Amino acid sequence: MRKSGGSKATASVLKAAAADTIIESEKSTYVRHINIYLADDPFLKQFLPLDPATNDLFDLAKDGVLLCKLINVAVPGTIDERAINTKKVLNLWERNENHTLGLNSAKAIGCTVVNIGTQDLVEGRPTLLLGLISQIIKIQLLADLNLKKTPQLIELLEDGNDIEELMGLSPEKLLLRWMNYHLSKGGYEKTVTNFYSDLKDGKAYAYLLNILAPEYCNTMTLDTEDPTERANLVLDHAERMGCKRYLHPEDIVEGSSNLNLAFVAQIFHQRNGLSLDGKKISFAERMTDDVQLSRDERCFRLWMNSLGIETYVNNLFEDVRTGWVLLEVLDKIAPGSVNWKHATKPPIRFPFRKVENCNQVVMIGEALRLSIVNLGGNDIVEGNKKLIVAFLWQLMRYNMLQVLKNLRARSRGKDITDAYIMAWANRKIKSTGRSRQIESFKDKSLSSGLFFLELLSAMEPRVVNWNLVTKGESDEEKRLNATYIISVARKIGCSIFLLPEDIMEVNQKMMLTLTASIMCWYLQNAPEEAEANGYSSAYTSDASPAHSTIGEDESASLCAEISSLNIEVAALDNDITASPSQFENEDDIIE
Repeated sequence: MRKSGGSKATASVLKAAAADTIIESEKSTYVRHINIYLADDPFLKQFLPLDPATNDLFDLAKDGVLLCKLINVAVPGTIDERAINTKKVLNLWERNENHTLGLNSAKAIGCTVVNIGTQDLVEGRPTLLLGLISQIIKIQLLADLNLKKTPQLIELLEDGNDIEELMGLSPEKLLLRWMNYHLSKGGYEKTVTNFYSDLKDGKAYAYLLNILAPEYCNTMTLDTEDPTERANLVLDHAERMGCKRYLHPEDIVEGSSNLNLAFVAQIFHQRNGLSLDGKKISFAERMTDDVQLSRDERCFRLWMNSLGIETYVNNLFEDVRTGWVLLEVLDKIAPGSVNWKHATKPPIRFPFRKVENCNQVVMIGEALRLSIVNLGGNDIVEGNKKLIVAFLWQLMRYNMLQVLKNLRARSRGKDITDAYIMAWANRKIKSTGRSRQIESFKDKSLSSGLFFLELLSAMEPRVVNWNLVTKGESDEEKRLNATYIISVARKIGCSIFLLPEDIMEVNQKMMLTLTASIMCWYLQNAPEEAEANGYSSAYTSDASPAHSTIGEDESASLCAEISSLNIEVAALDNDITASPSQFENEDDIIE
């Protein structure tokens, strides 16, 4: 027994040591990435290059600027840098604002931000910080792994598969397919199924690089018996073809999944070796959605991932077709509503199981009193984009109104409706002595952005720098205001997924969502209101959602309660207005 116990203890120690080694390797790689991509940043260059052998990374990350800048490298334009607090010495409030902006912006580019708060970043907690930086860098490196950015990927289409199947692959799976496509052509007999164990011996890399860049081929790479030596030769080969040297040979041999993924993505960017067949590329370029549908897909995909569901949504219209991910979403926003005994988890072999899942989705939608006219389970299975988007908008709106309902304290039993939210916003601006008001969420004056800037200023006067605000008359002025609004809203703690174009073009759904998010922030930061009737915030003061405060009894009756929220699909197409008679008593509106 002692021998067995000692063996287990030894194995545990070795496993922990290996994990620590991988963390140090990843830190070293991310530091090199930062040193390269942020070397010319006007603010950060004074602190660079960072030393990977020290805690420079964690120390620099404590004021939040690094995280924001790294997000903009991954997805340019995500954060309006005018909203970042950049000084050599920041106070606690300014640091917290930067971290809140960073976390909400990370969610807005597709990062999974669960159980990470601003305090974790202020303290520079290594595991959490490295995990977040890893996601940001991965998003940057995989940005071109789709048919819209790289139409040549259509060459990977296998016999018997349609283009929708290819478009539905996650970037990681697409990268593996690309790698195996070249390896099979080069005579490599194995199939690479992951970015760790299958790459440890370095042979797959040697074959791949010999195919893509034969002019730099070294026969020693495959002849050597030492995996570390082979890994070193692989890195030499990649460097000669233009790849920046991020990894050490040990990173390949030890099987670091994150670092191998980054390395393969780097090789792809440098030389993907795909055909330039004009006919194929032309066909791929035509496989694009209309602009609005594309924006909706992005918004709902990011919102679903922000809920902390188990399944990560890569391609909305493909991933919902099994029904499973929609059941996960429903279980998050209406706990207890899903009968998991009657649900089938992917991969699903039999089509009728997908229909069963989707039928349950529709049934739950009916129970929540959503308008699902003309929507059946088959429509979801078949990927009817317009019906899926309409259904997801109602789910998102339901979730938003439910959060507001749980936060309200002085609404005196009044329904939280779209008109109520608009009246609240008008009232808050009026209370500051300003006269700007709107009559609906289709009001064309919203395109200037000034209404939202005045509303945000009413929430927290110091958060809007009016010297940066334009008149919002030309398209360029409107864009400047819109990008600033989004960053300022995220900076105070709003989790939003709209684009500047949504404000400029007055997208009604997104205008409602933005206003409701600001209202939510106000309610959770108004203790006298939240505590008046015993309500507690559904969100923490940082960017990360806290565990639901809804009890079991509330969860069980959630479907019945939703009728009081007055969710009507007509609101999607009609003006949402608040007549004076609706709110005759100003005290009926949350102050």
